Amino acid sequence: MSNDTKRYIPPQWAFEFHGHICPFMPLGYRMGLLALEKLGIPREKDHTLRVFLEIGEGHPQMCMGDGIQIATGATFAKGLMEKTSWGKLAATFWYPGKVAVRYALKASFLDEFGRFEFFARRKQGVEPSQIPPQLAQEVIDWTLAQPNEAIFAVTERPEFHYQPPKGSFAKSLCSVCGEYVFERYVRLLDGKPVCIPCSGYKG
Repeated sequence: MSNDTKRYIPPQWAFEFHGHICPFMPLGYRMGLLALEKLGIPREKDHTLRVFLEIGEGHPQMCMGDGIQIATGATFAKGLMEKTSWGKLAATFWYPGKVAVRYALKASFLDEFGRFEFFARRKQGVEPSQIPPQLAQEVIDWTLAQPNEAIFAVTERPEFHYQPPKGSFAKSLCSVCGEYVFERYVRLLDGKPVCIPCSGYKG
């Protein structure tokens, strides 16, 4: 492992936040750091950077998303990360005034990556926390030894446009359950404001 790639090692708290040691969270962390460098921006503190993550549901590589959040500060809860649910290991990073950039894991990298014992255990249905940590670390160490260009396909996306939703503190009390609901989610039932679950609407 070179001194250059050591900076791609997530901090210990990142593994604690994620819940287990696995290779995909560190890959997302590395992807996020590279995207910040490519865009020439710092880690997001507030609500500007947006990440459009192409992972889906039900595949183990979803762990990549936590690494991206940790590296970039573009967290799901701040509304800065969206999932397209395309089932792909890629993400587009958007920042106003910059050309959006997409990072994807190369198929050639994934073919080599998948040959480790860690993934044989995962395919047998063993959860990451139940796999000996040294098997996960073996993959992480191998990945850290790979140059960025062997792992990621990088594409600038000048055609990618995004308009962030306007923020608002305005809210109303639902006339049925009595809970507050923010204005863009208020529906009307018999002329009275209601939340979506109480409205009977699907959205």
